[in-house]
Amino acid sequence: MALRVVFLGSPAFAVLPLERLVADPRYQVAGVVTQPDRPAGRGKTLAATPVKQAALRLGLPVLTPETLRDPAAVAALADLRPDVGIVAAYGEILRRDVLAIPPFGYVNIHPSLLPLYRGPSPVASAILNGDTETGVTIMLIEAKMDAGPILAQRVVPLPPDARTGPVTYELFKIGADMLVDTLDAYVAGDITPQPQDHTRATFTKLLSREDGIIDWSQPAIHIERMTRAYDPWPGATTTWRGAPLKIIAARVIADWHGDAPPGTLLDTAEGPAVVTGEGLLVLETVQPAGKRPLPAVDWRRGLRLTGGERLG
Repeated sequence: MALRVVFLGSPAFAVLPLERLVADPRYQVAGVVTQPDRPAGRGKTLAATPVKQAALRLGLPVLTPETLRDPAAVAALADLRPDVGIVAAYGEILRRDVLAIPPFGYVNIHPSLLPLYRGPSPVASAILNGDTETGVTIMLIEAKMDAGPILAQRVVPLPPDARTGPVTYELFKIGADMLVDTLDAYVAGDITPQPQDHTRATFTKLLSREDGIIDWSQPAIHIERMTRAYDPWPGATTTWRGAPLKIIAARVIADWHGDAPPGTLLDTAEGPAVVTGEGLLVLETVQPAGKRPLPAVDWRRGLRLTGGERLG
C-alpha cells in the first residue's frame, strides 16, 4: 500500500519534490498545504503560490490556511490522515500539535550542509560568505528550527559565479531525487537518523530589502558576492543621482589603488567601475529604476559625468 504523504511547500522550486512524489507509485499525496493567495505584480491581484498551481494541475486537495496555529487548520490537516509529512520551503515553523499528526513525522529538504546555515536563507549566505561548496540535507523536523536529525546529505560544488536563484533550483532538483529513496528507506527502518552536531550550527535570517543596499565602503569582493547572493531577492541596490540603481553583475579589480572616496564612478579600460573600501568593482550589468537590465557600458554611455560623482 502506498504511503500517505501530506506536502507542505510554497515557492516554485518546491514544485520539484511535489511532482517527484506524485510520479512515484510508492507514495500517495493525500493533500498539499501552501501559503494563501497573495497580492502580486503591479496590479496587486491575488496570485496562488506555485505549489498551489501545481497541486491543482495534478488534481490534489489543497489547504491554504493563513496559519497552522489555527485549530481548524490543524484539524483539517489531521483529516488527511498522513503517514508522513514532507516540507519544502513552506513558510511557517510547525508547532508541536502539527508535528504530532503523522506517525512518521515530517521530513524536510534543506538546501545546505546542516548544521551549517540553518534558517530561511542558506544559499544566499553560502554565496555571500564565498563558500566553495554547499549541499542538500534531508532531515526530520523537530520543534527547534532545522535542528532535527539527518537522514541523508549530499555535497554540491558552489562555483565562483553561483547565483542564489539557479543554485536553489538545482539543489531542490537534487533534493527531490534524494527524497523519494530516502523516505522509503526511512519508513522501512533502514536509515538511522543521525543527530546534528549543534556546536557547529550557524544561522541565517529572513532577508529584507535593506540587506541588498550596497555600502561602498565594503570591499569590492563582498559587494560582488551581494550581486549574486541577493539574486533574485532583494537584489544589490544603490542610488545614482537620487534614483535607484540595481547592480546585477560585476567583477572585481582587487589590486587597484587610488585616493577617490568609496562610491566614486570611474571610467577604466575594463569599463565603468566604482571605488570601494578595497579595490574596484567593474560594473557589467545594471538596471535603472523602471527600465530593463542593460550592459553597464551602455548605461555609462548615456551619462554626462561632471567628475567625482558618487553612487549611493
